[in-house]
Parts: sequence; C-alpha cells; structure tokens
Amino acid sequence: MNLYLIRHAIAEEEAASGEDSQRALTEKGAKKMHLIAKGLRTLGVEFDVILTSPYVRAQQTAEILADVFKMKKKVMVSDQLTPMGDAELFIAEINEKYAVDSLAIVGHEPFLSSLAGLLVTGGSSAVEMTFKKGGVCRLAADDLHHAHRATMDWLLTPDLLVELVNR
Repeated sequence: MNLYLIRHAIAEEEAASGEDSQRALTEKGAKKMHLIAKGLRTLGVEFDVILTSPYVRAQQTAEILADVFKMKKKVMVSDQLTPMGDAELFIAEINEKYAVDSLAIVGHEPFLSSLAGLLVTGGSSAVEMTFKKGGVCRLAADDLHHAHRATMDWLLTPDLLVELVNR
C-alpha cells in the first residue's frame, strides 16, 4: 500500500469565528494546491481513496485533490486526522476500513510527522521531519496490521511539485 501524507495548503491565519477548525484556504493556498496536485499527477501518482481531516482547510485541500484526480466521490473524513489525532487509532481505522493500494491522507502537523515516524520506525524512535504546507510524503507498506512498518520513498516540498508543472 502506498500512503501519501499531504499537509493542507496555506490557510487563513484566523477564521472569522475564531475557531481553528474553521480556517479556510487562502486564494494563494488554493491556487498553489491545484499546481501541487498537478505535480503529483505528473509523477504518475494515483489514489484509490482520499482521507481528510474534518477541519475546513484540510477538506478544501482534499477537494482540490479530488478535482484534479477526478475522485469527487472518494473523499472520506476521519476524525483521527486532526492536528492532535491518535496515530495508532488512525492506523487501526485504515486496517478496518480501507483495503486499497493507494491512499491519500490529508491532515495537519504535528499529526502527519507523528504518523510518519510511527510507520517508519515502528514506534521505536522519533523521526524529525518538516512538512511544509502542501508538502507530500510517500510511504510504502506491505501490511499495517501487525508491524506498523513502512518505508519512506520520498518527501517533496510544495515548490518542487509546482516546479514539475512549470517545466
């Protein structure tokens, strides 16, 4: 299974309501995310399902991915994908609900780094990594049921993905 960990695109500093979960993407963030998604397509990336955080900025990022990849009906929300979600519970959710080859996971920091660290090390040590807004990390795993082990194939910055479209 390929897991594509995708941090939401650039969002407002503060929502009108004051609720962090309601912060929307900026116009610049949405435009850049379209280019990032096109960069992923240029690399030959495909998804069977897109899982997203319930937060507005993540859902908007997932919708842009769904639009570019023509997957409108394959976007699912996971409450475990909030910034402080539980990686073990999220892995259990994947094992229970998603028997797919390729999964896009749209979320936040520090959750995405924690998830990547758990999957790459099996939980034995922390992995220091920086997920820029719109950044994408690809992990490959044979099985997440017994040993939460994955190999990190790559971690790409948003600017590099945009450059793939512009060349």
